[in-house]
Order: sequence, then structure tokens, then C-alpha cells
Amino acid sequence: YFANGGDEELYCSSADWMDRNLLRRVEVAFPILDTELRSRVFREELENYFIDNTQAWVLNADGSYSRQSPGESAPHSAQATLLRQL
Repeated sequence: YFANGGDEELYCSSADWMDRNLLRRVEVAFPILDTELRSRVFREELENYFIDNTQAWVLNADGSYSRQSPGESAPHSAQATLLRQL
């Protein structure tokens, strides 16, 4: 998912886009162009990760990462949610 200055783009991929996954093997990535399908994928899957406040890390504008914390909100773990859905 790329916010892309308000022109959002969503891709499905066979791997996360890390150097170690892209240097010596072939990975597939494709855009989800259909607006309805893109909304469904975001709502049913990605939203869970965006509200994770126990295990998530955020990439800051300066290139550093900071760990999310629940603060005053109720703790939400994306992985725990997915495991419950299984």
C-alpha cells in the first residue's frame, strides 16, 4: 500500500519488498486497480495492520522507525486478530 500523496496504490506481492527478498530470486507484484476490490482488501486486511498498536513499527519522515504503543487506546495486535479469525 502506498498513500502516494492521496493517489493511493495497492499491490499484492509474493514477498515483502526487502532487499534480501529481491536480490537472488524472482518475486511477483501486481497492482489492484479495481476500486471496489481495493477498498475490500484495505477494509478486510490492511486496516487491521494500520490500527496495530502493540507490535507495529512506523517509518518516520527522516527514515527512522518508531515502535507503536497503545498509549491510552486499547491494545490491538494485528497478528492476534488474524489468529482469532482462523
